Order: sequence, then C-alpha cells, then structure tokens
Amino acid sequence: MTQPLPATPSTAATHPDPYPFYADLVAHRPFGHDSDSGLWVAAGASAVSAVLADPACRVRPPTEPVPCGILGTPAGEVFGELVRMTDGAPQMRRKQVLLAALRTITEERVVALAAEQAGSATDWTDLQFGVPVRVVAALLGLAGDIPGEAARLIGEFVRCIPASATAGDQAAAAAAATRLRDLLGPYVRAGSGGLTGELVRLAARDDRPESAPLLANMIGLLSQTYDATAGLIGNTLLALARHGPPDDLPAFVAEVARHDAPIQNTRRFVATPTTIAGHEVPAGSAILLLLAAANRDPAANPDPHAFRPGRADPRVFTFGQGAHRCPGRAMAAAITLGVTATVTGTPSHEGYRPSPNARIPVLKGQFG
Repeated sequence: MTQPLPATPSTAATHPDPYPFYADLVAHRPFGHDSDSGLWVAAGASAVSAVLADPACRVRPPTEPVPCGILGTPAGEVFGELVRMTDGAPQMRRKQVLLAALRTITEERVVALAAEQAGSATDWTDLQFGVPVRVVAALLGLAGDIPGEAARLIGEFVRCIPASATAGDQAAAAAAATRLRDLLGPYVRAGSGGLTGELVRLAARDDRPESAPLLANMIGLLSQTYDATAGLIGNTLLALARHGPPDDLPAFVAEVARHDAPIQNTRRFVATPTTIAGHEVPAGSAILLLLAAANRDPAANPDPHAFRPGRADPRVFTFGQGAHRCPGRAMAAAITLGVTATVTGTPSHEGYRPSPNARIPVLKGQFG
C-alpha cells in the first residue's frame, strides 16, 4: 500500500517513506518559503550548501542564544557553551580543541569498545541508545558505574534541545545537567584519563583551560552520540536485513548515512539579510535544511535513490558542513561498525520514534 506523503517538511523525518516527498521538493522547489510553517525550506544540495556556508545563517536565533525555558538553569549553562549551539571565534577555538582531541582516538579502539558494549546490551533500545553513550563515556576515561549512569542522564538532558521541549522536559534536563557536571567535574579537575585528559591538556596549551566549556562539551560529546548514532545503528541494521551481509561493511554504513540519514534536517536562523538561491531572505527568518533531501539530489549523487555502497566521492550532508560539521561523524560510524558486526539478531521495526529531525526506527524482533 502506498503511503500518503508527509504533510509538511517538518513532519517528514519520521514518515515511513519521506523520500518521494523530498524528491519532489528537490525537483520543483529546491529553496523557497513555506507559508504554512513560516519557515524557509532548503531541499536541494546547492541551496543546503549555500545556507551552511553563509555567515548570516546562525545555529541559534541571535535574540535567543539559549532557549528561554532553560535560561538560567544548569541545562542552559551547558547549552550556552556547546560548540554545536554557538557561533563565532570562541566556538571555533573550542571546536579545534575538540577535533584535535578526537584525532588521538583510533577507529580500531572505538570499534572494539562498541563490540564489547554491544555484547552486553540488554535489548534493542539499549543497543541503540545505551551502547554509544557508554562507548564515549569509556573514551572520556569515566570509570566504574559512571558510564551507565551517564547514558541514562544524557537521555534526560537531550530532552531540552528540540524546539518542542515542554516545561517537564526542560526541568528533567536541568536536573540531568546538574548531575552530569557532578560526575564529570572531578575528571576535568584531575586533568587525566582518556579523552578527558587530552581535552584538558589541549585547552591549557591554548591558554583556555576554563572548566565550564570543557565540562559542557564533554556533555555535548555524549549528547551528540545519542540520537544520531541510535538512528545510524537502527537504519544500518534494517538495511542489512534488506540487502544482506556486505563485502565492505564500512562502505555499507557510509551509504546508509547518505541513503537513509539518521539526522534528516537541521535549522539555521538569519541574523542579517542575505540572498539564498536567488531569494532575498530577511533577518529574523528561520530556515529548515532538509539534509536527507540534499543527500538524494541527483546533482549531488548520481542515481541517488539507489542504495549503492562504495560510491565514488559521494556528497553526504547528514553531518553538516563548514563551521558546524559534526565532529563525531567518524566516531558514530565506528560505533555502528562495532555494533552491527557483533549483533546476531535480525530486527524489524514498527515505525520511528517521535522526533522533529531524527530518523530512529523502533526495532523489534528477537534480540541477540
């Protein structure tokens, strides 16, 4: 039975098959204003690239750098320091420290940790959400029961990030942020242990050893791992069930990230008037970037709707571009490799978890 198309670009991420809808936008309205939502919508690869490269397009509204509902709370204090949620020179300096620290971790180590954690996962939900956070927690040097507690707390913290967050979500996030800072603070102050020690060392070398940004971005590493990697793991397992075991698992995972993106869209907020794809976009506008649509733009990837691992030089927008390109792309892929190489069960799914931007299948079937 053919599924009805999504009602709006904003509701497409969790639709059973949003890709015909995206293809229509790419072909007929690669960039334009959606009067129903009030958003500008970028679907074509060229338009998405232009928005991501435009300095007028910020990750947060200039008048609301931190969501009002968490302003003045521990969650708001963490949010305001995250490199993924800030712009400007301080963001770039902190991101360079983060990237330098991440380069000290080998793919082999991440794959091995993910395989180890996958072997002790309790169910599909734990496999998708718990395993990635515990892997990053282990890389940060957290010990004992802390990785498990961090995984639970991150699930509470990320509730404050969507624009749809309720007062209850924001209160839960504030409590989680308080506890996460209590857990991670001693590691930062000690300045030793895994990735945490590397972050502290690099920040000190850069003459910016402030603990608040370091703590916030350790929490940021854990939170970025949460939805995106859960979606990549789930969508990869479903693709394996459809296509069978591949000859090249890394290429297979990379094609899943393009073909069925775990993060389908993101937003940018226009600080000063700008021109995108020939359209004058006024200050104060919000732009919805359909990353998953751009992945399937034939101008970016020939025969884009075919699932074809090992494409030559694919253009993948899933993890962003430019100043806010996701620093955890390689880690998400490595965790997915370790998990999918270890799991023996073959899941099916019953729809997708409610989300404005992530495509995370609800897995079911025998776990193993």
